Amino acid sequence: MANAIGILETKGLVALVKGVDAMLKAANVNLAAQYKDVGSAYMSATITGDVASVKAAVDAGANAAGEVGTVVSVHVIARPAEQLTSSFSAPKAAAKK
Repeated sequence: MANAIGILETKGLVALVKGVDAMLKAANVNLAAQYKDVGSAYMSATITGDVASVKAAVDAGANAAGEVGTVVSVHVIARPAEQLTSSFSAPKAAAKK
């Protein structure tokens, strides 16, 4: 079970990619899910890890994403319920044609 979940929501793919890159480089966290088609260009990514790492990663991701686009929302959930963490799955590899 993850000790924390962090969510970064941006407007636009470029901001999300830059933010996720910064989050993964800033701390020992795992990318749990990406939602690229939320609607109206809103996109989000979810990370998991220990509370301090997730907080540091989300802060770094929000700063990086804000340099190139719009950060809509960031949030850290410490000690999430077991049912919540089980609803996130790792991103699936792109299917080859």
